[in-house]
Amino acid sequence: HAVADHGTHGAESVDYPDYARKVVADVAAGAVPFGVLVCGSGIGMAITANRHAGIRATVVHNTTEARLTRQHNDANIACFGARTMGIETVLDSLRVFLETPFEGGRHAPRVAKIEG
Repeated sequence: HAVADHGTHGAESVDYPDYARKVVADVAAGAVPFGVLVCGSGIGMAITANRHAGIRATVVHNTTEARLTRQHNDANIACFGARTMGIETVLDSLRVFLETPFEGGRHAPRVAKIEG
């Protein structure tokens, strides 16, 4: 996959909303089909991202959640917790997230209601 890396590139503390907004802008504009956000728990990133129209960000903990959030919710940003997950689980979950299509069907009207 081609990657647009919006940082951070160091160990110093940063304000994660600043980084979330950069990824959200790319996804919302259609410049990239999916985004990946990482913070301590993934929760702050998901909260920040979901404040923007057209964004369906979710915290993912495993491959089942990765599959279901794509199939049923057409999620377009996966959020991971650096303090709560191991790298192998993150990579497996991200692979499933990126490979799983949205099912549409009965889920499409529900996603439309989210977009309100």
